[in-house]
Amino acid sequence: MISESEFKEEVLSFFQRVPQLLEEIEDPFERERTFIAACYDSNLGALNYPVEDGGRGLEQRFIDIFRQELRNQNSFSIGNAFGVGIGFCLPTIRDHGSEEIRKRFLKPGLRGEEMWCQLYSEPGAGSDLAGLTTRAELDGDEWVVSGQKVWTSGASAADLGILLARTNWDVPKHQGISMLILPMNQDGVEVRPLKQMTGTSSFNEVFMDNAKIPASWVVGSQGDGWRMAVALLSHERSSLGAGGGRQPLSANDLIALAQESGVNADPLVRQLLADLFSGSQIITWLNLRSGIHPSIGKLWRTKQGRAASKVASKLAFPGGVAWQGEPLGSSETNRWAYGICDSPAHSLGGGTDEVQKNTLGERVLGLPREPAVDIDIPFSEVRKN
Repeated sequence: MISESEFKEEVLSFFQRVPQLLEEIEDPFERERTFIAACYDSNLGALNYPVEDGGRGLEQRFIDIFRQELRNQNSFSIGNAFGVGIGFCLPTIRDHGSEEIRKRFLKPGLRGEEMWCQLYSEPGAGSDLAGLTTRAELDGDEWVVSGQKVWTSGASAADLGILLARTNWDVPKHQGISMLILPMNQDGVEVRPLKQMTGTSSFNEVFMDNAKIPASWVVGSQGDGWRMAVALLSHERSSLGAGGGRQPLSANDLIALAQESGVNADPLVRQLLADLFSGSQIITWLNLRSGIHPSIGKLWRTKQGRAASKVASKLAFPGGVAWQGEPLGSSETNRWAYGICDSPAHSLGGGTDEVQKNTLGERVLGLPREPAVDIDIPFSEVRKN
C-alpha cells in the first residue's frame, strides 16, 4: 500500500506536467477533457474504484489529498461539464451496475471520452421527485421511453443520460421507478437549452418521444430506481460539497481583488473577507470528517457561494453592473459579474436548500416526515393535476 506522503509526491509530480499538456488548448471544454484523460492515464482518475474496474482501490483519504492539491493549483479543475459523470453518475454505476454496464461505461466516462447528464426533475416532479411520469416500457430487447425532463445541466453536449423513468404504474410511486442509461444522440431525444440571466444555457429541457434504450442498460434492477436515485444523490451532494461541479467565487480570489483595488484596509471589507475565508476553511474541514451526511457539505457550499457573491458585488462594482454579456471569461469584469449572476444556481443544483434541510431533519435528527396521502397506493390511482 502506498503511503500518503508517497501519494502526495506522485500527485504533485503529475500537476507539474499538466501545464505543458494544456498550454496550446484554448477551448475550456477541451482543456477539461484533456486534463481528465491525463488524470486517468496517470492512474489518478479512478482512485477509489476497484482494481478490476480499472481503479486503484484506495481509501477516501487519498482522494482528499488529490482534491486538496487540485484546489491548490487553481488553474485547472474538473468542472460542471464532466463533473456530472465523474462526480456521481459513474460512482453509482461502479457501486450498482452489472459487470456488462461497468465494462461499457466506466473507462470512457473516466477518461472524458463520454459526457453525462442527469435526467431527474420534471415539470411536475421536482421536490416530489417520486411523482415523475416519464414512462419506460419494455418492448423485446429495448426500452421505449417517452416523457419530459427539465433543469438538466449539460444535456446539450451530453452523450449519455442517467434517467429515472416509471416502469410500473400499479405499485406505490417509489416502487415503480427504474434507473436507465439513455443514449442522448438519437432521433427520439430533443434537447432545448434554457436561457439564463448569465447569458448562457447550462440548463436544458429534454423531450423523449419513443426514445430507445437497450434492455440491459438498467442500473440496479427493474423497480429499484428510487434506491438508485438516492444513492446517486448521495454521491452528487458529496461531490458538490467537496468542491466538484459548478464553482462559486473563490475566497482567495476575492481577497486578491480587495488588495488590488486598495479597499483591503477598510475594516468592514476585512470582516467580510475574514468571514468568507473562514467559510471556505469550514467546507474543507467538513469534507475531511468521516461519516458526514452529504447534505451538510452541500448546504455549506451553497451558503459559501451566496456569501461570495455578496462580497463580489461590493468589491467589483460599479464594474459589475456595467457587464454587457461578453463571452464567459473574456474580461475581469465579466468574471465577477458572471459569478454574481450564477450564484443562485448553487442553491438549486443537487437539490434545493429546503430539500437538504428536510433530509437532515428526517435522516439525521429523526424528525417525523411531512404527511403524505399517496405513499401506499398504486401510482395509477394517485390524483394528478
